[in-house]
Amino acid sequence: QVQLVESGGGLVQAGGSLRLSCTASKGTFSNLGMAWFRQAPGKEREFVAALLWSGGRTYYADSVKGRFTISRDNAKNTVYLQMNSLKPEDTAVYFCAAGYYSGSSSTETGYPYWGQGTQVTVSS
Repeated sequence: QVQLVESGGGLVQAGGSLRLSCTASKGTFSNLGMAWFRQAPGKEREFVAALLWSGGRTYYADSVKGRFTISRDNAKNTVYLQMNSLKPEDTAVYFCAAGYYSGSSSTETGYPYWGQGTQVTVSS
């Protein structure tokens, strides 16, 4: 059973940057496709970014394309989400998700393993 723990959330002013981290345990990280989703107050959880299990190929929601970057460090069993040029509408709880041999899906069903989430708040 893969376990995921997110960190790096916080409060930042609009235009600022944050880097989220998600560390996996109890699994073979190199075979895991990784993704980030987010859920704003009163809204459904939505896809943010994904990274194919085999590495290299990335996918982004249109709303974050050009501002966010997903990456992974297999030696540290960690996936990152670098968030630049943050906007108030990026405020949400950010969730890390994983699935074996996945990472090309933008739907929640593609990822059976989920972290608890980390809060990101962007002030205007």
